[in-house]
Amino acid sequence: METSRILLRPWQERDDESLFRYASDPEVGPLAGWAPHKSKEESREIIRTYFLNDHTWAIELKKSGEVVGCIGYLRHNESNISIGEKEVEVGYWVAKPFWNQGICSEALGLVVAHCLHEKGFDALWGDYFIDNPASGRVMEKCGFIHTGATRFCPHLYGGEERPVEVMRL
Repeated sequence: METSRILLRPWQERDDESLFRYASDPEVGPLAGWAPHKSKEESREIIRTYFLNDHTWAIELKKSGEVVGCIGYLRHNESNISIGEKEVEVGYWVAKPFWNQGICSEALGLVVAHCLHEKGFDALWGDYFIDNPASGRVMEKCGFIHTGATRFCPHLYGGEERPVEVMRL
C-alpha cells in the first residue's frame, strides 16, 4: 500500500536499526502504550515476535527509504478493547522527527481502505491515551468518531494510570 510519500510494507529483521533509532526515544513509545526500546537486539526481537505478520506494516518514506513508524491492526482476540469477530482495532506510531506532517493520517487512510474494501471488516476501532490527543485527531481525519467511552488498558505500558478514549469507524 502506498501514497506519493509513503510505502506500507512488511517488516524485515534488517529494519531493527531504524526501529531502535526511533523506538528508543522516551517520548514515542509511552504515548502509544509501549516502553522505549533499550537495544537494537530488543528491536529485532520485537520485529520477530510482533511485527512479522500479515497485519502490521513498516511506514517507509519513499524519498529516503527510511522506516519511520509502524501501523497495523489487531483482530478481535488480540484487541485492547472488546470488539466483534469481524472488527479490528487499529494502532500506529511515527517517529518524533516526523510528527505533525500527516504521515500517520496517510498511513491510516491506507489501512482503513484495506480493512474495509479488501478484508471486508464490519468496523474499525481505535483508542488513544487521552493525554495524546494528536493520535485522536489522526483517527478523526480518517472518519473515526468518538464513542464517549474511556477504558484503562493495564496490559499497555502506562495503561493502569492513563485512560484511553475509544473511537469507531
